[in-house]
Amino acid sequence: MPEDSITTTKNSEIEEMKKAGVHYGHKRSRTHPKARYFTIEPNNSTITFIDLEKTVELLQQAIKFIQDIVKNKGVILWVGTQGGAKKVIAELAQKYNFPYVNNRWLGGTLTNFHTLAKRIEYLKELEADSQSGKWEKFTKQERIRLTQELEKLQKKFAGLRDMKDLPQALFIVDPVVHSTAVREAIRLHIPIISILDTDDDPSVIDYPIPANDSAKSSISYIMKRIEEAIQEVQHTIPAAEDVTEKQEQKEEKEPEINNKKAPNTSALEEKS
Repeated sequence: MPEDSITTTKNSEIEEMKKAGVHYGHKRSRTHPKARYFTIEPNNSTITFIDLEKTVELLQQAIKFIQDIVKNKGVILWVGTQGGAKKVIAELAQKYNFPYVNNRWLGGTLTNFHTLAKRIEYLKELEADSQSGKWEKFTKQERIRLTQELEKLQKKFAGLRDMKDLPQALFIVDPVVHSTAVREAIRLHIPIISILDTDDDPSVIDYPIPANDSAKSSISYIMKRIEEAIQEVQHTIPAAEDVTEKQEQKEEKEPEINNKKAPNTSALEEKS
């Protein structure tokens, strides 16, 4: 791509980010010292702004990493429990069959995953018993108690119930809010991708995306760019059914080739 076209695209992206409020940081007094490499502090302002050129650059790096995981059919756990992130995190994760947390991070979700898996299994057993009519033998009060327990577990594990193993990466909106999740991922050497603001420490994040991490418009913009990147990669991955079908067709053709009779050369041999 010509250099002029790249510059035009970058400028256009920066303008879109400004419209979404991606560049708004926190008060100067809250700026994290290690975040200064992506901040701008105008002399006449009490607010620290985010350098959107850095955001464009780091967002591209994060997108590349996410695309690599998707290409290899890996799993990303998406986390965002704040008002501006809850809905968009759940929508993207559900659309692409990823696990997610948009209520409260449960301590030990990663570091004590085996216990979590047992609780999810128990949840599925409760659901099966409820639907099969096994609860009919219990008293009304016991059924009420079981129903309340089931609803509590469904809410708690809504986005985690199909996560069969530890994820290949953790995506977090605001690492300060989700500091426990960050610590667990670091302990297990799970790479972290994060939308973070001027008050966050980017040094603990593998793929930081500097952006306003509290405004819904800013979070939605970043998530939209990431979703576009996921879609781009998914279109290049053959569906599992297609691969299986092609393999079956290949196997069907092979016996036909092997069963073909060799040419009858006896007549030629007699003539010679």
